[in-house]
Amino acid sequence: MTAPVLAIDVYSDVVCPWCYVGKRRLEQALESVQAQATARVFWRPFQLNPTMPKTGMDRRVYLEAKFGGPGEMKAIQDRVASVGRSVGIEFAFDRIARTPNTFDAHRLIWFAQQQGRQDAVVEELFHGYFTEGLHIGQPETLIALAVRAGLDGKAAECLLQAHQGVDAVRQEEAHGRQLGIRGVPYFVLNGKTAISGAQPVETFLEAIEQTTR
Repeated sequence: MTAPVLAIDVYSDVVCPWCYVGKRRLEQALESVQAQATARVFWRPFQLNPTMPKTGMDRRVYLEAKFGGPGEMKAIQDRVASVGRSVGIEFAFDRIARTPNTFDAHRLIWFAQQQGRQDAVVEELFHGYFTEGLHIGQPETLIALAVRAGLDGKAAECLLQAHQGVDAVRQEEAHGRQLGIRGVPYFVLNGKTAISGAQPVETFLEAIEQTTR
C-alpha cells in the first residue's frame, strides 16, 4: 500500500526564533511517522518586518523598542533559549548585532526550492543567524550560506544581482496574508489543516494523522 503524500507549506521568517523551534518540532513529528506518510515541505515567505531598511538596524534598539526595556528583552530571550535547547538549538542572541531585512533571504529560499535544496538553505539561514550571529541581509553572507547548503555560489550571486524571484516571493507572501496569517510559524497541511505557532510535537502528530487518514 502506497503511503499518502503529505504536503506541508510552512510560512516563516528566518529572523523568527519560534520558526526555528517549529522547524525542529515538525522534523521530530515527521521522523516518528516516516512509515505512514511521504512528506514534502515547502518554505513560504512571511516578512515580520517588511519595512525594515535594506541595511537592517541595530538589534538591541529594535528589540527594546518592540518588547520594552532590556529586562523584558532578556527575559524573552532566556525563555526562547531554554526551549531551543530542548530541541537541540543553541541560540546565541548575544552574537547578533543587527536585525536584517529578510527579503533577499526569502528570494534565496524560493530559488533553493527549484534546486531541491530548500530545506538545507533554510537550515543554514537559521543556524547562521541564530547560532553564528551572521548578517543574513548581506549578499555575500547569503551566497556563503547558499554554498554551505549545496547550491552553486555563482548561481546564487546571479539570483541576488538580477532580482530574480521578486514577484514570486511577493505573490507567495500575499497569499499567506490572504489566508489570514498574522504571525509565524504557520503550517498548512495538504491545504486544509492549519497549525499556528511552534506547537508541541504531539500537536503536529495529531494534525498529520487527521490529514492523512
